[in-house]
Amino acid sequence: MKQMIIHGGKPLQGDVWIGGAKNSTVALIPASILSRTPVTLEGVPRIADVDNLMDLLNEMDVESDFHETTLRINPEHIKMSPLPTGKIKSLRASYYFMGALLGRFGKAIVGFPGGDDIGPRPIDQHIKGFEALGACVKNKNDQIIITAPEDGLHGATIHLKMPSVGATMNIIMASVTAKGQTIIDDAAKEPEIIDLATFLNNMGATIRGAGTDSIRIEGVKELRAQAPHTIIPDRIEAGTYISLAACIGNGIRIHNIIEEHLDSYLAKVEEMGVVIDADEDSLYVYPAGALKMIQIKTAAYPGFATDLQQPITPLLLTAKKGEGVIIDQIYPKRTGHIAQLRKMGANIKVEDNIILVHPTKQLHGAVVSAGEIRAGACLMIAGLMAKGKTVINNADNILRGYDRVQEKLRQLGADVKIQDAPDNKDEEEKV
Repeated sequence: MKQMIIHGGKPLQGDVWIGGAKNSTVALIPASILSRTPVTLEGVPRIADVDNLMDLLNEMDVESDFHETTLRINPEHIKMSPLPTGKIKSLRASYYFMGALLGRFGKAIVGFPGGDDIGPRPIDQHIKGFEALGACVKNKNDQIIITAPEDGLHGATIHLKMPSVGATMNIIMASVTAKGQTIIDDAAKEPEIIDLATFLNNMGATIRGAGTDSIRIEGVKELRAQAPHTIIPDRIEAGTYISLAACIGNGIRIHNIIEEHLDSYLAKVEEMGVVIDADEDSLYVYPAGALKMIQIKTAAYPGFATDLQQPITPLLLTAKKGEGVIIDQIYPKRTGHIAQLRKMGANIKVEDNIILVHPTKQLHGAVVSAGEIRAGACLMIAGLMAKGKTVINNADNILRGYDRVQEKLRQLGADVKIQDAPDNKDEEEKV
């Protein structure tokens, strides 16, 4: 396991460049196996999830090469192979191989997905979608076995009970080569879904309506990649650095962003009193003055993203008066970071899954633990704000979702280091 060591309290300034969207990347890599020709993805973030997905590709004899920000994937010699439960459990997004394998081979055997512990995230809507296409889904020995009928998958109209990003993407991947038309009603609208549809359409798929609540897919015989696909910028990484800049920045410009993807988030940050100048593809965040408390409710896109409620929490702590309220309507149990912030002196608590935030004059360094990706980002910002030394254990979770984070923070002037955690637990607690 990794630790992030931060000596905080130093104002940060300069420029930071946002990487490709994690939540696109983890779907695009499985989707690449639908191609009959080699695939090139550009703007790929250097995150641990990419390495894990490449390991899973290797299990299927799919060659991949990652250099700088370009990932080349060659699925020409792919073999149908059950994906190992051990690796699957470390990465929830591995469930995208269900739809991709079903679309490519008419069969998928995948261990139950793991990933972040942020409360229940059932895959029943994924399974409902596969079954509507004609697939048989069984659970055996902690594995999901999905099999298409002998004559292949058939298009269907699928009504999602909620706009699930994962289910929408998985159904798209399964249905692009199904016979006839598939309609996904109440589909998720996230930019990452548009990115996936663009990628598949450029390989010959026929997908219309991505970004709306009704997506139509006309099945095609096969997909063939031609030109490279550039991944959209990561709106969650961008939002994290905006919060960081407002918390402890002395003027930070954030490059490679699509502002409209951040509309709901920017509205809340600016409601607090943060001053931001927008350029064509960058934002400049001015040093924050007196900020006011706000209330936040997460919602499906284009609402306030659940993945940004934790990164914005340290910013609320800097407000001068009042009570801030955060209600996560997507994952109400996503509150594990609160106890860790309290170790650092934060005046914050949880009541009935509602986060209540009060002004905190000064955070202090402490030994804390990143329970999942966005909790880690929250603690990272808090550590940069805090007086003294902060040790974030389980920093592997931060590395799963944030591109070259140590390098980027150091370029802004942060005193931060990522290292292997001590073997001795007693020594770890003394760090």
